[in-house]
Amino acid sequence: MIEKATHVPIIVSDQDRALQFYTEVLGFEKRQDYQQQGRPRYLTVSPKGEEIEFIVVKAEYVVDPRASPLADSGGNHWVFRTNDCRKDFETLRARGVKFKDPAPIESPYGITAYFTDSDGNHLSLLQPAQKTTWKGEA
Repeated sequence: MIEKATHVPIIVSDQDRALQFYTEVLGFEKRQDYQQQGRPRYLTVSPKGEEIEFIVVKAEYVVDPRASPLADSGGNHWVFRTNDCRKDFETLRARGVKFKDPAPIESPYGITAYFTDSDGNHLSLLQPAQKTTWKGEA
């Protein structure tokens, strides 16, 4: 049976620009970068220490499922877990990331900051809420 996801695509218009964003701005590492004769370039990036790889695919949507960068993503976004959303927000903003809101948003599920890459792919940072113990719980 299926064990886990290992590769997911991210559609971009310029692989070199996307590589720069994901490695130099977000701090991901480049995992694979090659091109076989007659085939498109195969490029993957990954958060450091994680097994999952994002396949950076140069392509165009026939019908673009992404909302505008200023709109709610409607759940169509990649979520990156962090242990300090506010600190990472400031670090990434200093590196040129344009966030949807002027500060991270607090909600029952945690602290979140929404942004897009240069191709309009919706991404977010999530610092999960601390689990609280309710009366009667062990």
